[in-house]
Amino acid sequence: MRYYLIAGEASGDLHGSNLMKELKTADSEAVFRYFGGDLMQAVGGELVKHYREMAFMGFLNVILNLKTIARNLEFCKKDLLLFKPDVLILIDYPGFNLRIAEFAKQNNIKVYYYISPKVWAWKEYRVKKIKASVDEMFTIFPFETGFYRKHGMDVHYVGNPLMDSFAEFQKTALARPEFLQRNQLDERPLVALLAGSRVQEIKRTLPVMKVISSLFPDFQFVLAGVKSIDDSLYQSYLKDTDIKLIYDQTYDLLNNAHTALVASGTAALETALFRVPQTVIYKVEGGWVTDVIFRHFIFKMVGVSLPNIIMEREIVRELVQAKMTLNNVKSEMQKLLYEEEYRTQIQDDYRQLWEMMGEPGCSKRAADKMVELLKTVEKH
Repeated sequence: MRYYLIAGEASGDLHGSNLMKELKTADSEAVFRYFGGDLMQAVGGELVKHYREMAFMGFLNVILNLKTIARNLEFCKKDLLLFKPDVLILIDYPGFNLRIAEFAKQNNIKVYYYISPKVWAWKEYRVKKIKASVDEMFTIFPFETGFYRKHGMDVHYVGNPLMDSFAEFQKTALARPEFLQRNQLDERPLVALLAGSRVQEIKRTLPVMKVISSLFPDFQFVLAGVKSIDDSLYQSYLKDTDIKLIYDQTYDLLNNAHTALVASGTAALETALFRVPQTVIYKVEGGWVTDVIFRHFIFKMVGVSLPNIIMEREIVRELVQAKMTLNNVKSEMQKLLYEEEYRTQIQDDYRQLWEMMGEPGCSKRAADKMVELLKTVEKH
C-alpha cells in the first residue's frame, strides 16, 4: 500500500521513523512518501520536505513565516493528489496537519492521525475538526480514550512511544561507576537539571536552578544539555557554579539521579518513568494576567505536567507561573532531597503511572492496526 506521512518537527520524525519500520514489517509492499526528517529518510521512501523548513515555533515566528507556511500547505496538497496514497498518516503537528486532513477528506483520501494534538489541554474546539476530517485516531495517553469518547469519537490507544525508547535504552544503559567516570563526577547523589529544549524556557528556568544548586552542597547538580541550544547560552548561566553540563546523556543521567528539577514537558514524564522524585517548574512572560489565563483557560486539566495529567491528580509538585519563586523551589527541594517518606510516596505513584502507560511496542501496535484497518477496507 501507499503511505503519505507528515511530521513537522524532530519528535515527529522519530515517531514517524519507528512507525514506518513497523509498517514495512506489517506490509511488505509498503511505499512511503513524506514530510519528515533524517530518521524517516533512513527507513526508506521519498522525503519531499524536511521538517527544518516547517518548524516555526512561537507566535511571532509563525507570523513572520506565514507566506512560507502557505506555500508548504499548497505544495503538500498538490503532492498528495499526485501521489494518490491509500492513506494519509498525520503525526501530531496540528496547526499544519489539521488543514491537510480537511483537504484530504474533501478529496476522498483516508486520514489516520498518529499521536493526537493536545486538544485536551487547550483549543478543545479543534475536536470538531478532527471528528469531521480524521477517519482513525491513534492515541498515546490512556486518558485520551475517555476524552474523545466524550466528544463522540472512538480512538485506538496504542501505548506510548516513550515506553519503547525506555526499553531500548535499558539495553545499553551505563553502570553507575562508568557514568560517573565518563563525566568526571564524584560519589555525591546526583540532582538532574532538565531546563527545557527551547531558548526561552532555559532563560526562565536555569537562573532558578543555578541558585538552588548553590544551596545544597551535599549534592551534585548536573544539567542535561540540548545540542540544538548554543553552548554559550548555558555557559552564561553556569560560570562560577559547580553545575556540570553534559550532552546527549539525559537517560543515563536520569537513570542515576537521586532527584530532578524539571521544566514541564515530555521531560517530566521521562523523569517519572525513571522513578526519580521531581519538582516541575515552568513560567511564561506576561505577569499575573498570563498566570490567570494559563491556569484557568489554557490548561483545564489537573496540572500542566504529563505525570499529573495522566494520573488525574497531583503526584509531582508543580511550581508554575507565580508559584515559581526561589523560596517555593527551595522548600520543595528540601523535601525531595531529605524526606524519605515524601520520596517514597512519589515513587509509589510512579509505579501506578507505569501500569497505566502500558507495555513497550507502541509503534508495532499502531502499524499493525493501521494495516488491518486498510486491508478490511480493501476487502469491502
